[in-house]
Amino acid sequence: MSKFKNAIVITGVIGSGKSTVVNLLRVYGFSVIDADEIAHRVLDESANKIASEFGGEFVIDNKVDRKSLGKLVFSNSEAKSRLEKILHPLIKEQIFSAAKELESSNQPYLIDLPLYFESAPAYNEFESVCVVYALEPICLERIMLRDGISLNEAKARLNSQISIDEKLRLANFVIDNSSDMKHLNLQIDKFISALKSRYKTLNI
Repeated sequence: MSKFKNAIVITGVIGSGKSTVVNLLRVYGFSVIDADEIAHRVLDESANKIASEFGGEFVIDNKVDRKSLGKLVFSNSEAKSRLEKILHPLIKEQIFSAAKELESSNQPYLIDLPLYFESAPAYNEFESVCVVYALEPICLERIMLRDGISLNEAKARLNSQISIDEKLRLANFVIDNSSDMKHLNLQIDKFISALKSRYKTLNI
């Protein structure tokens, strides 16, 4: 049995609107471990390593220039792999530490982990997975709007991840975020109802 039996990973593909889902679930009172937040902190803490590995132009005022580094790693799989070798062990250590603290409450908590499937088997200890889903054209539109990038760049980012179909096949829960907020709220209610049947003491 998993030592993190109360953890539920929230994942999806880039542009699926996972952050919106997580923010709504926070409102309901769920505890959330935010892997992106941890990754940003770890990235800045690793600024010296980034500069020596990729060049000083990727660090400005002791902070990593995420936009230029992102352009490099999304277009160069070898650079992406080098970056992951630096960051992933440190990120994992902090996620596991936070999960250990929340596990003792015997209540479900969420791990916002965008690249859960891509990072396997690093996070196999977390067995329950909720996939946030949206149609590909919607995802691409959201990525372009959010990051101010071209369609080709958005496609490159989407294609660097495991396909949504594969993720849906492996999911324990699915939240469809292809429509409006009314539809999304109904999907959230459905997810919470499923958890209530698993956790009789859930106070949500």
